[in-house]
Amino acid sequence: MVTEVLTTARAGSRAAARIAKAPRRRTVHPVINTVVAIVILAVMLFPVYWMINASLQPSGNTLSAEFFPWNPSFAGYQKAIEDQGANLVTSLIVALGTVILTIVIAAPAAYALAQFRFRWINIALIALIISQMIPGIVIANALYSAYNDLGLLNSIFGLILADASHAIPFAILVMRASMQGIPPSLVEAARVDGAGLVRSFVSIVVPVARNSIITAALFAFLFSWSDFLFALTLTTTPEVRPVTLGIYTYLGSQVSNWSAVMATAVLSSLPAIALLVLAQKFIAAGATSGAVK
Repeated sequence: MVTEVLTTARAGSRAAARIAKAPRRRTVHPVINTVVAIVILAVMLFPVYWMINASLQPSGNTLSAEFFPWNPSFAGYQKAIEDQGANLVTSLIVALGTVILTIVIAAPAAYALAQFRFRWINIALIALIISQMIPGIVIANALYSAYNDLGLLNSIFGLILADASHAIPFAILVMRASMQGIPPSLVEAARVDGAGLVRSFVSIVVPVARNSIITAALFAFLFSWSDFLFALTLTTTPEVRPVTLGIYTYLGSQVSNWSAVMATAVLSSLPAIALLVLAQKFIAAGATSGAVK
């Protein structure tokens, strides 16, 4: 009896010791994780900071730039707007056009692949995945020959069509995962009430799959906004020149004035940063929708 009491007491003391040590581990680990995360974030964001710092240097020379711009100059931004303003507008028009064309085509296609039950559905999905694996330079070269025959070179619509061809397969895959969870009874109820196919899709499917549609639209915008390969291949005149190609050609003419180059890079980064900040909750919801049923 005494032995059992001693054993129980020892077990109780060991459990109490473990409970006493547990809070220490829980308080130490978050501090370490926070410090490591801050260090990693600082390393990742340092190029962005240096880009902003270089754009504010009055001398325009990054080699003699100070770590902090104590005497900032906005002359680089003034020159960047004068030289690259039209290119920024061109990129914005192409990106918005790509978003519209991508959603108009990809949303109905994603719903069809999510709700219809045919044997060829899996084949279509495999074809979409394979299309994402084709190198962009192959598509660009093929499009150049076709665009030359169709007269679409050096045109905004041609760039929209090329960028949309790259964004549509990805948008279909993203939206299909979300639309698979939409009950067919919702659309059937709308059809019974007299709504047509288009109205049922716009009034029922689009609001339910809003997060995935916003996610697909944002990625389509980023694909188009950051495109360089199609811009380099399908445009040969300065009249239609996206900002990515504008920065590329800017490097050769502004070797001694890097503040203008970096200012252009900062201005071209602002739309993407703003969209990511405003739509981050939709991206998180749209990326995980359909993962759990």
